Amino acid sequence: MFWTRAWLVRHVLAVTLVVAFLALGWWQIGRAAGGNMLSWAYAVEWPVFAGFVVFVWVKEVRRELSARGSSVDREELPPLRATRPVPVPDDGDDDELAAYNRYLAWLNANPGARPADYREV
Repeated sequence: MFWTRAWLVRHVLAVTLVVAFLALGWWQIGRAAGGNMLSWAYAVEWPVFAGFVVFVWVKEVRRELSARGSSVDREELPPLRATRPVPVPDDGDDDELAAYNRYLAWLNANPGARPADYREV
C-alpha cells in the first residue's frame, strides 16, 4: 500500500526534511551559544518545522488508510431502497418555498441520487 513510487518519494522527502530541519536547529544552537541572540529563536523554530513535517506525513498516512477503508465499507453496505414519495405541503403563494419543497421531496424519493442530478420540471 505505501510502497508505491509516489509514497516512497513522500517517505524519503519527509525523512530528508526532518533530518535537515533538526540539523539546522542544532547548527543554530551552536551559533546561539557563540553569542548570536537571534539564533535562539531559530534554534526553536527549526525543530517546530520538523514536527510539522511529521504531522503532515502522519495526517497523509491516516487519510490514505481511511480512504481505503471507507471504499471497502461502502461495498459491503446493502443497496439503498427507494422509499415512497412524501406528499408536499401546500406552500400558498411562495414560489421559492414551493420549489425548495419540491426539491426536498425529490431528494427524499431518490435517496441514492446526488443533488446535482435534480432537474426541476
